[in-house]
Amino acid sequence: MDTLSRERPTFLYWVRAWFPVLIGIVVIATESTEYFGADHTTGPLRWLWEHVFGAVSNGRWDLIHHYIRKSGHFTGYGLVALAWLRAFWMSFPRLSFSQDALLALLGTALMASADEIHQTFLPNRTGMARDVVLDCVGAIMMQLAFFAFLKLSSRNWLERPI
Repeated sequence: MDTLSRERPTFLYWVRAWFPVLIGIVVIATESTEYFGADHTTGPLRWLWEHVFGAVSNGRWDLIHHYIRKSGHFTGYGLVALAWLRAFWMSFPRLSFSQDALLALLGTALMASADEIHQTFLPNRTGMARDVVLDCVGAIMMQLAFFAFLKLSSRNWLERPI
């Protein structure tokens, strides 16, 4: 959309801007159900782990499983933050990258908070503030990595016509 100041964005433009955020929300909401609690993911993840890396003791598996799940928080919310960042970048062309990133972090933090609050009502899940912090750290790190990638690969991408 090079002619933003001259043309109004089409409906398809807004769908392209915000559909990845909607997909991220749906994925997070799905993973926030009781079917994705630790008691339901341990079996499939352990099977996969042991087929790739070999057998592991129960005590060791509990720790590995914990780290796999927390890595999922970090990575998943990092990717969701990039979807928010892209949507804000496309929606508000006069904002700076850092303003878009801050809005993306806010959207991610609200999503993470809602997710953890929702989990407090499920019998096999727990809502924890430290997971919201982990999610936000993942969002910040992914945005910083993306910003570094942009700076190293193409300075023109960050410059938008006004």
